[in-house]
Amino acid sequence: MEAFHRLNYLYQAAHCVLAQNPDNVELARFYCHTERTISRRLVLRQDPSVKRTVCKKCCSLLIPGVTATVRQRKCNRRQRLTVVRCLSCGQTKRFRNDPEYQLWVERPEALLQNQPKPGETLCPGTARGSCPKQSSN
Repeated sequence: MEAFHRLNYLYQAAHCVLAQNPDNVELARFYCHTERTISRRLVLRQDPSVKRTVCKKCCSLLIPGVTATVRQRKCNRRQRLTVVRCLSCGQTKRFRNDPEYQLWVERPEALLQNQPKPGETLCPGTARGSCPKQSSN
């Protein structure tokens, strides 16, 4: 639990540094890089909202208009993308603009309480993963 507090502190410190002085990108990058190495070393999963705001290539904090550019782009007739480009290294991230889309973390089957127990078998279409008893004649 203490490690999550440390990661949160580093993430907030990076935001504060850029809010006070937008030219101080290197210090914010150092905080984000430290946050990333701690989470990797302790094998902790970061929240998707945090991952979306940190560049994978250079560990910069992606703030629209300060360290990143954000564009809306059509890729198909029906699908739109949000493209975030890091101004430090040029790396791009693409996110779908589909309101129906859910991350796996947000789906009900991702919750631990909905996972089958080690002895249970999975049957498609059942809520808790237990199969109804079949009658034999």
